[in-house]
Parts: sequence; structure tokens; C-alpha cells
Amino acid sequence: MTQLLINFLEVSFWSGIAAVGFGILFNISKRTILTVFILGFLVGFIKFTLLSCNFHIVIATFIAAFFVGLISFPIAHKIHHPPVVFSIPTVIPMIPGYYAYETILSIMKFVFIKTDTSKRLELLDAIFTNGFNMIYILIAITIGVSLPLLLLNKSSVKQL
Repeated sequence: MTQLLINFLEVSFWSGIAAVGFGILFNISKRTILTVFILGFLVGFIKFTLLSCNFHIVIATFIAAFFVGLISFPIAHKIHHPPVVFSIPTVIPMIPGYYAYETILSIMKFVFIKTDTSKRLELLDAIFTNGFNMIYILIAITIGVSLPLLLLNKSSVKQL
């Protein structure tokens, strides 16, 4: 149990570092760096906790992205920056690079293997499985971040 918590904290720490890195890349102000790190840390913790509880990666990503969209609006109001400053850098590390890589690798292998039919069927399965996982994760990130921002933008944070 202790080792699992240490692993979650380590992965969450690196998620926060990645969020800060993308925030710096997008030229966020120095006042927001700590907040972006904390949000990135929490997003990583939420996502990997849900994954360890056997949630599907798409659902875990959606819940983590929804959390970012939900919490970035009140934080933005308190710190006087747009919510995008807090939401976008924290969700970029959740982009499914592994599934994109595996999809492209399977496509390349599929194109160059001409004779082995059973191997081609395995590669075709890998192409669609990884490709659809990648697309669904990207959709989950998009909807998860934008839905709370769209819903909360109609009313003032002071009323919440």
C-alpha cells in the first residue's frame, strides 16, 4: 500500500512538472506556475488512481480533464487570469502519445509485410484498437476540459 502511494505521488509529481513545462512553453506568468504545478499534480493523481481502480483509460482521462475544467474557472477568477492558462497546460501531458506511436508503428508494419496473412490481421487489429483508443482519449480530453468552461462561463463565479 505504501509503495503504491509512493508510485502515485511520483507519477503525479512528474505530471505537475510536465504541466509546468507546457505552461512555460505557452509563456504563462510567474504567478501562475505553482498553481499549474498543483493542478498538474492533482490531475495525474486522479487519473492514475482511477486507472489503478480498473477504470478504462478513456473514462479516467475524462474525469481528470473534467476536474481541470471545473476547478480552473474559480482559480482563474481568484488569480485574475483566463481559465485557459490553468486548463490547457495541465491536460497536455494526458495526450495519448503511446497509442499514437503504436498506431503508426502498426500501420508501417502492415504496409511492409506482404505475405503473412495472420500477422497482417494482428496488425490490423492493433491499428484499429490503438487508433480508436487514441481518438477516444482526445475526445475525452476535449469534452472534459471544455464542458465545465462552457457551462460555468454563463454565470459568474461569484454566484457559485
